[in-house]
Amino acid sequence: MDRLRQRADFLAVANGARANSPAFVLQSRRRDDCGPIRIGFTVTKKNGNAPERNRIRRRLRELVKRLDPVSMQPHHDYVLVGRRDALSRDFATMLDDLRKAFTKPARHTHKGRGSRTDGSRPGPAPATSRKPD
Repeated sequence: MDRLRQRADFLAVANGARANSPAFVLQSRRRDDCGPIRIGFTVTKKNGNAPERNRIRRRLRELVKRLDPVSMQPHHDYVLVGRRDALSRDFATMLDDLRKAFTKPARHTHKGRGSRTDGSRPGPAPATSRKPD
C-alpha cells in the first residue's frame, strides 16, 4: 500500500465515490493501471488548529494501519477526509465505521450544479397553456 502525495491524485479521487461517517469521509476511485492500493489523508483548516488537525490525521493513519488490506479493493485510490468528531470519537467505533465504509456500496457524486445523467443542460420550464374558466 502506498501513499497519495500529489495534489492531482487527491483531486481525481474527490470526483469518485464517497462513504460518509461522523468522523471521516472515505473517497474512492478506481485506477486503470495495475499499481498498488494508494491512500491519502487530508484535514481542512475548519477542523481546528494545527495540533488538532495533526492529531486527526494521526488517528486516521492508525485506523488504516489496523485495518486489514483485504477489505480494500485492488487498483483503487482512497482519500480519508478527517472531520472534527475524529478527535473525540471512540477509536474502536471509528475502526468499525471504516470497515463499514469499505464494504458499503459506493455512492457516486457528480460535481457541478444541475448535472443530469443524460448529459443535457437544464433549461427553462416548458410553457403550459391554461384555459380560462
